[in-house]
Amino acid sequence: MNPEARLAELGITLPNPPVAAGSYVPTVRTGNLLYCAGTVCAFNGQMTHTGQVGKEQTVETGYKAAEICALNTLANIKAALGSLDRVSRIVFVSGYVNAVDRFSDSPAVINGASELFLKVFGEAGKHARAAVAVNGLPRGSTAEVQVVVELKA
Repeated sequence: MNPEARLAELGITLPNPPVAAGSYVPTVRTGNLLYCAGTVCAFNGQMTHTGQVGKEQTVETGYKAAEICALNTLANIKAALGSLDRVSRIVFVSGYVNAVDRFSDSPAVINGASELFLKVFGEAGKHARAAVAVNGLPRGSTAEVQVVVELKA
């Protein structure tokens, strides 16, 4: 499955790769792994979802926020590698949900990112994952996603 062709089939256009918001780089390659810094739910620099799930946002809008985080991660991967076709598999996803105290439905929110990776990469999009609720994220973002990718030899 060609991931860039799959994006086109899905009618999805990647945003511009987000720039680092601090003293770090968007991706670091070591061996055949690419570590992707956390991305928030901004599309071409404009925040799409802010606030906490359970207050300003719902699980459904949080899901969309996580999907946008995943799109930003894909944009960073493509910028680092030149093509998403160089991805062997999505290895691990760390998902953070800006949520109210005692929020326990983080997995349903981060499914927005996980399911996008499955749609784009098929079997190679299956990954291990953590989904954690927190009391705040950069720029008030509703979600943030970090990803580890295995590269083709």
